[in-house]
Amino acid sequence: MMYLKSLKLEHFRNYRECGVSFCPGINVVYGDNAQGKTNLLEAIFYLSNAKSFRTHSDRELIQFGQEDAGIATELFLGDREYNISVRLSSAARRRLCVNGIPRRTAAEFAGTFRTVLFSPEDLYLVKEGAAVRRKFMDFFLCQIRPRYARALAEYTRLYEHKIRILKDCGEKPSLLSTLEDFNLRLAQAGAVLIHYRALFSSLLSQTAAGIHSDFSGGTEVLSIRYKTVKTVPDPAAQPKEILPFLLEHQKGLYRAEIETRSCLSGPHKDDLEIDINGKPAKSFASQGQTRTAALSMKLAERELHCGDGGEYPVLLLDDVLSELDPRRQEFVLNRITGGQVFVTCCEDERLGRLLDGAVYHVETGTVK
Repeated sequence: MMYLKSLKLEHFRNYRECGVSFCPGINVVYGDNAQGKTNLLEAIFYLSNAKSFRTHSDRELIQFGQEDAGIATELFLGDREYNISVRLSSAARRRLCVNGIPRRTAAEFAGTFRTVLFSPEDLYLVKEGAAVRRKFMDFFLCQIRPRYARALAEYTRLYEHKIRILKDCGEKPSLLSTLEDFNLRLAQAGAVLIHYRALFSSLLSQTAAGIHSDFSGGTEVLSIRYKTVKTVPDPAAQPKEILPFLLEHQKGLYRAEIETRSCLSGPHKDDLEIDINGKPAKSFASQGQTRTAALSMKLAERELHCGDGGEYPVLLLDDVLSELDPRRQEFVLNRITGGQVFVTCCEDERLGRLLDGAVYHVETGTVK
């Protein structure tokens, strides 16, 4: 079984210093707003992903007035114990370690243990723009496929360079001579992203459809399709087979990219098309239907982690139950057995049915 035994924080967000032990089952964390409940989950999430789900800046994670912050955990995975730590600094590079051994990159660090985060924002997974659904795919795949994490980091870096070239080429036409090399390397990294996203989307559709059917009592059919560069005939093909189709698409948009000063070709425009009973959920689904679809997708994500790694990931439910009606609350609670769970909420009055674990009260950066 995978579970966090303990967590230590130092100058992380509003925690000056904190050390707390957890149980392998359900851990309920309650308290008023702005006391540090979500910060606790953010620290756990960072230890599994080498990134925050709330900000792109590590500096924002360091307590105001401090120069450094630390996060550390003892983790059990099967019959092995791991010590994972992060040291954040405003003046130097962060330090990521697993069992005392430094990890140079996020791709090397992420995935030692896995988490699935479910926050109120995820209830808008169906209705929001494509960027939210790409982020959903990226968080999952970066944890289970180091090759994907490396390709995503490379693609993001090259994409930002290409955008700068396109924006500056009017004043410096010579920059266009570098575009061919950037396009090739972007297509190589992009082919890896497309391959893994296509495989993930297929499994997600199958798993989420079964959960959604149970949720709706068999009255609704959920389907999810992966949408990527239109010239790619088989997104699930091997990256080397996808590459020439990406290069073809880039070539066709070369002049348009220069005229618009924007990158028009590549998986940075990917999306998941979600239908309920054959109709686009984004346009036609009710609020209840979209929430049920989003819940089904997040619960499916947890099942896919278990299917891939043989263990349930650590599940982080950040104040999501308060956003759901009683029927959906019950459905979620019945689906989260079998692994370690962290549930944050503002009140503890409904916690009796969860008490096969432990309850913690958070107040002004202190856990009791």
